[in-house]
Amino acid sequence: MRYLLVLIAVFLASCSDSSQESKDFTIKEKKEYIKSKDFNENKNVYFGDLHVHTKHSFDAFIFGTTNTPDDAYKYAKGGTIQHPLGFDMKLRQPLDFYAVTDHGFFMGMMPAWADPNSKPGQHPYVKTLHNVNREENLTVESSPERLYYFRELIRSGAFAELGSIFSIIKAYLTNNNSFAVDVFDYNTHKSAWSDVANAAERHYEPGKFTTFIAYEFTASTDGMGNLHRNVIFGSSKAPIRPYSRIDSLNPEDLWNTMDKWRENGIDSIAIPHNSNGSNGRMFEIHQANGAPMDTQYLNQRIRNEPIVEITQVKGTSETHPLLSPNDEWADFEIMSTRVGSVPPTYSRPDGSYVRDALKKGLMLEQFFGGNPYNFGFIGSSDTHTGASSFDESNYFSKVGILDGTPEGRGSIPIPQEQLDFINNLPDEQSDVYNYVDYDGQKYMRAGFDEWGASGIAAVWAEENTREAIFSSFKRKETYATSGNRILLRFFGGFNLGDIDLNSSSLISELYERSVPMGGNIINSNNSIPNFIIWTKKGVNGAHLQRIQIVKGWIDDRSAEPFEKVYDVACSDGQEVDQVTQRCPDNGARVNISDCSISADVGDEELKTFWSDPDFDPDLKAFYYVRVLENPTCRWSTWDALRAGTNPRKDLKPTIQERAWSSPIWYIP
Repeated sequence: MRYLLVLIAVFLASCSDSSQESKDFTIKEKKEYIKSKDFNENKNVYFGDLHVHTKHSFDAFIFGTTNTPDDAYKYAKGGTIQHPLGFDMKLRQPLDFYAVTDHGFFMGMMPAWADPNSKPGQHPYVKTLHNVNREENLTVESSPERLYYFRELIRSGAFAELGSIFSIIKAYLTNNNSFAVDVFDYNTHKSAWSDVANAAERHYEPGKFTTFIAYEFTASTDGMGNLHRNVIFGSSKAPIRPYSRIDSLNPEDLWNTMDKWRENGIDSIAIPHNSNGSNGRMFEIHQANGAPMDTQYLNQRIRNEPIVEITQVKGTSETHPLLSPNDEWADFEIMSTRVGSVPPTYSRPDGSYVRDALKKGLMLEQFFGGNPYNFGFIGSSDTHTGASSFDESNYFSKVGILDGTPEGRGSIPIPQEQLDFINNLPDEQSDVYNYVDYDGQKYMRAGFDEWGASGIAAVWAEENTREAIFSSFKRKETYATSGNRILLRFFGGFNLGDIDLNSSSLISELYERSVPMGGNIINSNNSIPNFIIWTKKGVNGAHLQRIQIVKGWIDDRSAEPFEKVYDVACSDGQEVDQVTQRCPDNGARVNISDCSISADVGDEELKTFWSDPDFDPDLKAFYYVRVLENPTCRWSTWDALRAGTNPRKDLKPTIQERAWSSPIWYIP
C-alpha cells in the first residue's frame, strides 16, 4: 500500500497544465542577425502564405499527402515537390514568408496509425489504415476507400473512444483531454509538433525568407459552422503542444490560453478563416454563450485576432450578393456551403462575411464602446499538399488525390471507364459520390467547383524578418490578393491635397502626414478625410482595370449600417462618372477558346487622390481599397481547354483577380 501511495504521489507531482508548458525551439548554432541590406523605414512589400498543411494533418495524409514541413518550405523557396498523384508542383516565383499550420487536433497521429510498426499503429482499431499511402495506392482509384475512411472512421467520432480510467484521470490532471482518447499517443503528437516547429526554425533565413511556428485551431459549431483559426507565433518560443479542439470548441477559450501564453512571454495571433462557411457564427453580435458583449470580450478578441483571412481556396469571404446587392463585384468565388458538411449544407451569409463584420463592429462600438472587428486582411491558400496553388492556369486545388485532377474537381466530364468503376463499388463507398448532368455529360459534384486558386498574404514591413512581419500583422499593415501579386499602398488623413503623387518622397511624406492601411484617422475640425492609393500589376497578372473604395458606416440616429462602393481610378485615362461613381467599360475581353486576353487594354499602374463626397463628420466609418484586374480565364476554363472540352455552362468562364487592402477607420 505504501508503494502505491508513493507512486500516486509521484504521478500527481509530475502533473501540470500542459497547455501552458513552453519550449524555445531556437537553433543555437544560427548566427546573430544583422540588419538586412533591404531594410527600409518606408517598408517593403512581402508575399506569403500563412495556411499550409502537410502530412501531419489527418485530412491531408488520408488523401495521399506525405510531404513534410521541410518539403513545404522547400516549395515556398522555389523548389519542386511532388503532388500525391505524382506530378511536380513548383511556384512561378518564390514566396517571402510561409507558415505550416497543421491541425492541432490529432497532429501527427494519422501517419502513425498508418504505420503497422509504430506503437499507435498496433491498435486494433486502425488496422484498416495500414499502409494507406503505399506507392501503388496513390491513385485516383483509391479515392472511394479514402473517403470512406475519412467519413466513417474520423468524422463519425470513432477516434474519440475513451481509454482507461488511469488515462482519463491523467487527462484531467494535466489539462490535456487528448490523454483520455484510447488511440492517442502523446509522444507521437509532440514529435509531430516538434517537427513543425523545428522545420520553421531550420528554414528561417532572416532578411531573405521568414517562417513562423504555427498550427490550426479547428473548431466548429454543432451544425458544422466553421470557427477555424490559424495560430501564428511571433518568435521561436511556443507551447510544447498545440491547444486544439480537443481542449475546447470555443474560440474564447483559445483567446484565454493565448493571453496566458503572452503573460509568459509567448506572443501569438489567431487568424479566422473561411468565415464564409460559418453559417453566421464567425462574426456574431454576442458572446458564444449568448451573453451580450462586454468590454473584456471586445478587447480580448481584437487583441488576439487583429487580421482575418478574406480569401483562400475554399472561397472568398469579403461579401455576398445577398449582403451587398448594389455591389456588382460581390459575387466573386462564393462557396455556398458550410465547411466539411455532409451532405453539403447551405451557410447563412449574415455573420459570415468580412464586410458585414466591419459594419457590425461599428455598431458594437457605438453601443458597447469597443470594436471586436477592427481587423485587417490577408489571403492564404489552405493547401493540404504542402504546396500553395495560386495560378489559375496551373491549378491543382488543395485536397490531394480527391481534387488533383480536372475530373475530380468537376471541371470536365467523368470518363466512362471511371463511371463504370464507381458504379461497381460497394454501396458504402459509392454512396460518397454525387454527379450533376450538363448537356448529356456527367460531372463530379463534390463542391470543388466552387473553390478557387487563392490567395496570398501581403505585408508592408521594414525587412523580411519574423519581428518585422509579425509587427505588420499586429498593426494590420497587410492586404490580400486572390492569387496574383498585385502591389498596393493605401494611406488616409486630412489636408493631403498638396502632396505630389509623382514625388520621389511620396511614401515618406505619407507616413509623416497620414496613416497606412490598418490605421485610424481622428476627426480634425470636421475636415474631409483624404485618401491616396497606389497600385501596380503583378509580374504574372493581367493589366489593372480600376481602383475602388468600399465604405461602410453607421447612422448614429438609427444605428443602421450602410455601405457604398466608389470607383476612384479608371484605366486607359478614363474618368469616373460622378453620378454612378463607376468607370466606363474599358473593353477588356477574354477569348474563351484559347484564354487569350486583350493585350492593349488596362494599365500597369494606377494612383489617385480621393476625398469622400458623402462625408459626415459625425459618423464612424471604415474605408478599404479593392483593386480589380481585367478579366482572365478561371481555372475551370483552363481545365476544359486543356482537355479539349467545352467549359461547364453553370460555371463562370472568367474571373477578375483582385486585391483588398486592410481598412482605414474614421473616428469622429
